[in-house]
Amino acid sequence: MNKKLKVIVCGTTFGQYYLAALKLLKEEFEIVGLLANGSERSKVCAEKYNIPLFTSTSGLPADVNLACVVIRSGAIGGSGTEIALELLEHKINVIQEQPIHPRDLESCYRAARKNKVHFMTGDLYPNMTEVRRFINCACELNKLDSPVYINASFCPQVSYPAMDILMRALPSIRTWEIEALNQNIGPFDILTAKLGGIPVTIEYNNQINPHDPDNYMHLLHNLVIVYESGRLTLEDTFGPVIWKPRMHIPTSLYNPNSEQNITPAHLLENSIEILGDYRERSFDTVITKEWPIAIARDLLSVRDLILDGANANRKAQQEVLCSKQWSEMTKIFGYARFLSENKTRHHHISFDSIRSFADNI
Repeated sequence: MNKKLKVIVCGTTFGQYYLAALKLLKEEFEIVGLLANGSERSKVCAEKYNIPLFTSTSGLPADVNLACVVIRSGAIGGSGTEIALELLEHKINVIQEQPIHPRDLESCYRAARKNKVHFMTGDLYPNMTEVRRFINCACELNKLDSPVYINASFCPQVSYPAMDILMRALPSIRTWEIEALNQNIGPFDILTAKLGGIPVTIEYNNQINPHDPDNYMHLLHNLVIVYESGRLTLEDTFGPVIWKPRMHIPTSLYNPNSEQNITPAHLLENSIEILGDYRERSFDTVITKEWPIAIARDLLSVRDLILDGANANRKAQQEVLCSKQWSEMTKIFGYARFLSENKTRHHHISFDSIRSFADNI
């Protein structure tokens, strides 16, 4: 069905990226409003996109099909969940930006069922090109080999997407078995556990700048799945994805008297491979170009959900599982520690400097 959905965006911080994503999908969506608190920023956003600004759900047009709730959820002290529930009661389909507590998720799904509309969690990170590559490679490798170990490093701000990525990449994340937790020995807390029966070490950058919570992380995501045959690595949320085969040298090659020594084919392959068409690009390109494209994928998914409802129950079950495992994990780590003032200054070392270090060998 080629129906254009009328959509509003709620929130003007990260909501600006949803507005940018919707502008990429002019054939599928029409932006009909912005719901915000009436701040100067929200007024500027409304003017930029030439759309009306609403300050309450009661004043919204009656024919809105979808609301993008891009306001901090109750799980992190915001009003996003309350607004999502209000919109669902107005019989408006909702996509709400992660993270969402499982209790809130279940409330939203109940409200959606009652009002015969749809609800979905928004999470751009599994839609990033290199993350999708990592997930796809992992799913195919899982058919050929079994994961034996996971090493995962990430920060609290993207801990929900980390669990989402692992859920999509691993055979299962249904069980948590906690072994040990080491804290306060550096910028990373270290958790050893089993996730879905697979041993895992999580390095959790459990620190935050209370005045600038979206900065000063040491990384977003670094994920490694170890197989008997090698290691699949997502070096960073923005890539690359790397395959490192496990080294195996036949003992016959150590026999100096043998005339039958033939180097096996696997030793002639690269010792490491950057997968796909990875290319370097700036943070600005990632943020202004790739984030909206990734959000657009979610918007198309919720559009499909609204128009035909396919796999709605399965999608809901996956989201609840992801939220429960994320909630359990963050409960184990506890609240993030506040960074001291001397740790909240931006340090930048130029690439030219790093290149000079690398070349001076």
